[in-house]
Amino acid sequence: MDIFLEYLKAFLVGGAFCAIGQVLIDYTKLTPARILVGYVVAGVILGGLGVYKPLIEFAGAGATVPLTGFGYLLAKGAKEAVSQVGLLGAFTGGLTAAAAGITAAIVFGFLVALIFKPGDKA
Repeated sequence: MDIFLEYLKAFLVGGAFCAIGQVLIDYTKLTPARILVGYVVAGVILGGLGVYKPLIEFAGAGATVPLTGFGYLLAKGAKEAVSQVGLLGAFTGGLTAAAAGITAAIVFGFLVALIFKPGDKA
């Protein structure tokens, strides 16, 4: 029963992020790209303020997998790097923390592009 509650919390929080995105697409003139950037920026801001960590502890993957989780990871990495190496860490820490995810996205995107025929829609 414990695992069911964990999955339920992840589903509800992740679903809430998706629902908010859908409402923004349907009822505003924001493009999907701007909404995605907004999610990353929101994750950075909430992570920098220390508000996002309790959400991650509550929802697990429901909070770390969406783009807000990526923003949180960037803020967390920058914060840790600043405490270790000083001001230069503000520029390098976020990318160091997110390097594995960025690399995976590039590699898997490349592999999928090899299998399928990417291109613009006609």
